[in-house]
Amino acid sequence: MTTSPQSLGAPAGGDALVQCTASELSAMIARRQVSCVEVMEAHLDQIDRHNPTLNAIIGLRDRGEVLAEARQCDAEFAAGHSRGWMHGLPHAIKDLAAARGLPHTCGSPIYADRVADTDDLVVRRIREAGAIIIGKTNTPEFGLGSQTYNPVWGATATPYDVSRTAGGSSGGGAAAVAARMLPVADGSDHMGSLRNPPAFTNTIGFRPSWGRIPEPGFIAYGGVSGAMGRTVTDVARLLSTMAGPDRASALGIDDDPKGLSQDLDRDISGTTVAWVGDWDGYLATEPGILSLCEDALGTLRGLGCRVDAVLPRFDPARIWDLYLTWRSWGNLWLADLYDDPDVRALMKPELVWELERGLRLSARDITRAAQERAEWYAVAADLFSTYDVVIAPSAQVFPFDKTVHWPTAIDGRPMDTYHRWMETVAPWTMTGHPVAAMPAGFNAAGLPTGIQIIGGRHADHAVLQIAYAYEQATQWVRRRPPLG
Repeated sequence: MTTSPQSLGAPAGGDALVQCTASELSAMIARRQVSCVEVMEAHLDQIDRHNPTLNAIIGLRDRGEVLAEARQCDAEFAAGHSRGWMHGLPHAIKDLAAARGLPHTCGSPIYADRVADTDDLVVRRIREAGAIIIGKTNTPEFGLGSQTYNPVWGATATPYDVSRTAGGSSGGGAAAVAARMLPVADGSDHMGSLRNPPAFTNTIGFRPSWGRIPEPGFIAYGGVSGAMGRTVTDVARLLSTMAGPDRASALGIDDDPKGLSQDLDRDISGTTVAWVGDWDGYLATEPGILSLCEDALGTLRGLGCRVDAVLPRFDPARIWDLYLTWRSWGNLWLADLYDDPDVRALMKPELVWELERGLRLSARDITRAAQERAEWYAVAADLFSTYDVVIAPSAQVFPFDKTVHWPTAIDGRPMDTYHRWMETVAPWTMTGHPVAAMPAGFNAAGLPTGIQIIGGRHADHAVLQIAYAYEQATQWVRRRPPLG
C-alpha cells in the first residue's frame, strides 16, 4: 500500500479487522470468531502504517507488553471471564487525562517528562470495561485551540488530506478513529473539541450534558468529557461506559448510564428542528459550509422532520463576550504556573493571552458573565420548548494547513482571537446542552465538514436517537473512508 503526499490509502486484505466497528469487534471476540491478540495486532499494524504520517497517537506502549495484555484477555475469556464490552479492545487516552504509567504532558513543554501514576475516573471506567490502554492521543497545549499541534509531539493531520489539521483539541483521537487505528476514542470539549475534530475527519462525536460524565468541582465552567467513533452505536456505548454517578462529583447527573446506548432506532418523523445556520450572517463561514449543512437538513426533512430557520432571541455578540469571560476565568487554574517567569516562557502565546485576560477580571466581571449566561440559558430553554433540536454547523471552515496555528480570516473577515473562527460552538457550550457532531459531507476538494445536533436539557438519549436516524440515512463514515 502506498501513501500519497495528500491522503492515505484505505486498508485492505488481512487488515479487514480495523474496518470493523467497536461493537462488531466486541461481538466477534465474544463469539470466539477472533482473538484479542488478532484484534490488537491488526490495529498496531495500522498504527505502524499511518501514525508516522498522521501523528495522532503519542506515547505508544511497547508492542510486546500490549500483546501480552491481549493474550491475558484471551486467557480470561477462555476461562469464562469477560471484563466488559470492551474486553481486549485497543484504546488510547486523550493526553489531557491521566492514565497510569503513560505520559501526561497536556502537550506542554512544562510537563514534557511527566508520567501519570494514577487513572482519572473516565480512564478507570474504560479500563474496567475491558479496554487495553495502548497509549495517548495528541492534543494542543492544555487543550487550547481547535488545531492539534504542540512543541512536545508536533501536529496531527486529518487522514482526508495529511497536509491539513484534524482540528482540536480532540484531534488525535478523531484522526486515529478516522484512520482505523482505534475503534473508538475518548475526548473532551470546551469549545468544540468533540465537534470540530469529527467535522474535520468525517467521524462522529458527542458532547454530553454537563454532569452526565462526572466532573470535579462546584462550577460548570464548560469543559466536559465525551466520546468519538465511526458509528452512533459505538459512541453511545462508550458514553455509557464513561458516564454515571460518582460520589466525588458534586453536580453530576444520577441517571443510570446504560440507557444511553439502548433503543437508538426509532422513528423520528414529526421531530421539530430549528436551523440557526450562521446567525443571519453574524458568523463568518467558508464558502461551501452552509450548503453542505443545508443538504443535511434535507436528509432530516426526508425522515419526516419539520425544519424551520430560527434565530434565538439573543444577541450572539453578547454570548461571545460572556464566553470569553467564562473561558479566561476557567483557565486561571494555570495561573500559578504563569507566576513563574521561567515557566511562563514555555507557554504558547494563546495561553498567556488567556491567563492575562483572566487575571484582569474583577468579581463584578464574573458576576455579570454569570448573569448573562443565565439569561442566555433562559432564551435557549424557551427555544427548546418549541423545537426538539437545534442544528448548527460544527465548524466555520474546512480543514486547513496544519502548519497554520489558526485561521486569521474567514472569507475575508478577520478573526480577532485565536478561537473566534469556532464561535459556532460557543452558544451550546454555555448552555451545557447535549450535542451530537455528525458528518455533513464533502466539498469539491474532498474535505469534510459536519453539523451539530443540539438537544434540550439532559436530552442526551433523544439526541443520540436522532443522530442514529440521520446516520442510517446518510452513512457518510462508511461511504467515504479516507481514500488514496
